[in-house]
Amino acid sequence: MTDTTDQTAAPSFRGEMTVELVKHNAADTDVLWAARVSTAGEQSLEEQHKDPERSKGLINYLMRDRHGSPFEHNSMTFLISAPLFVFREFHRHRVGWSYNEESGRYRELQPVFYTPNASRKLVQQGRPGKYEFVEGTPEQHELTVGAMEDSYRQAYETYRRLLEAGVAREVARAVLPVGLFSSMYATCNARSLMHFLGLRTQHEQAKVPSFPQREIEMVGELMEEQWAKLMPLTYAAFNANGRVAP
Repeated sequence: MTDTTDQTAAPSFRGEMTVELVKHNAADTDVLWAARVSTAGEQSLEEQHKDPERSKGLINYLMRDRHGSPFEHNSMTFLISAPLFVFREFHRHRVGWSYNEESGRYRELQPVFYTPNASRKLVQQGRPGKYEFVEGTPEQHELTVGAMEDSYRQAYETYRRLLEAGVAREVARAVLPVGLFSSMYATCNARSLMHFLGLRTQHEQAKVPSFPQREIEMVGELMEEQWAKLMPLTYAAFNANGRVAP
């Protein structure tokens, strides 16, 4: 007798995003090299950067006066895992970014779904353009998570049923919700990342206020943490000048 037991993994639920820096060619010296070639020509790196305070001052000057192109001569590639609705916002950033995302046409999508953790503020107060989020009650959080999990289970069961009936993956995936986790490689330079962070994170040093959705802000915070280690002078100048991309 054939075993018809469904071996498909049960849905799992996550409230955290993950970001891995998989490769990079990014350092403060890249900014200095690009900026100084216009006046110093093809000097050696050692000659160009022998005065650390002068280098720090140059990067701050470039940031302050918004001479942006020297911040483009570097590259960082991140592997990001987040819900689909985060990627839909992420892909609004087009200049200086390259993306390759997991494809639901070519592989069976795994049942990993987003549910907000207890720290996620659930209640919106105020009108559009001038609102804030506040803590929800334990009852609201329980209701939200329970409703999401029930919906995800039903959607994924329907997806699997369509696949088992021979329906193409690219058609069957239409029943899956935007809370499904996906993964992508995102490659950028420091200038494009600074623009992203200026819009998608809140920070006490920001000159221009931003009101990002919390989930994309979580991704931004993880990217920022890793970038800050690669280019500490550039990162310090970004913060000191109001977190506005040059």
